[in-house]
Amino acid sequence: MSSPADHRRFTLSDFDFALPPELIAQHPAPERSASRLLDGRADAPVDRVFHELPGLLDPGDLLVFNDTQVIKARLFGRKATGGAVELLVERVLQNHEVVAHMKVSKKPSVGAVLEMDGGFSAELLGRWPDEKGALFRWRFSGEPHALMAAHGHVPLPPYIEHGDTTEDERRYQTVFAKHPGAVAAPTAALHFDEALLTALRARGVQTAEVTLHVGAGTFQPVKTENIAEHTMHAEWYRVPDATIAAIEACRARGGRVVAVGTTTVRTLESWAAFGRTEGDTQIFITPGFRFQVVDRLITNFHLPKSTLMMLVSAFAGYERVMALYRHAIEQRYRFFSYGDAMLLRRR
Repeated sequence: MSSPADHRRFTLSDFDFALPPELIAQHPAPERSASRLLDGRADAPVDRVFHELPGLLDPGDLLVFNDTQVIKARLFGRKATGGAVELLVERVLQNHEVVAHMKVSKKPSVGAVLEMDGGFSAELLGRWPDEKGALFRWRFSGEPHALMAAHGHVPLPPYIEHGDTTEDERRYQTVFAKHPGAVAAPTAALHFDEALLTALRARGVQTAEVTLHVGAGTFQPVKTENIAEHTMHAEWYRVPDATIAAIEACRARGGRVVAVGTTTVRTLESWAAFGRTEGDTQIFITPGFRFQVVDRLITNFHLPKSTLMMLVSAFAGYERVMALYRHAIEQRYRFFSYGDAMLLRRR
């Protein structure tokens, strides 16, 4: 049943909350499945540990994961004048071309060539997707994926205050990542390890995969108080035929589709809404959205005023989600990418 709050017109301020900075997790839990799990399915929240998940699902349920792989997308270099430049590769195109964010004191002109750390070069071809775009198109002197693997840095979120380490190379990546292209991890899936996956299979829980290459836009703030004026960033996704068949089989046996992470929700609901199994999506899920696929959601705790706060509020109910966040802060849960998780049911 929906509450009156779920039918009113929401503004950006509705999704704000005060978060003590010490609750922003700077490092992952010692073991993936040792994170805390806030069970928010019933009226009263229950504090659990993530490895309890198999007992919270039923045989025949279907877990859907995002199998994207985080690339070492952060690259450093210098202009011919000596000025420092930082690139964050958003996607790889053909012919050694990439699309990237650029951090620099004074933007170089089209045709400028950067000397990048690691000994390769990058030529600026223009803005992307057009001359008014916020991103930039570059041509590397070698194959982009190979250059990033050799010379790039793990693109840790802006709220993580340390430089990337070997721990981040391992832990800011899911255990089942296989399709390179993300510049941010599908963080709800970081809690799964091989032992937990084995326990889920033993429980009779089925699994399937989709791919959505998470972009840096996931961290960009919403700047308009009227959220309807916000333009979502585009991300590439794919729903395999095997996953569609698994969802149909789950429905036939009376199981529930459990999305692991908001990126999986965006993928499945984009497929349902637009009928495309592959392509770019700019789907913006806010309260009032009609979900067609996902029944349960496993998700981390998100930034105030973010589009992801709006998505989980649309899924589980605004007042419900805000109450769960208050509980999580009171109980000192760890927030954001390396933080804890919660389990929600669709409102």
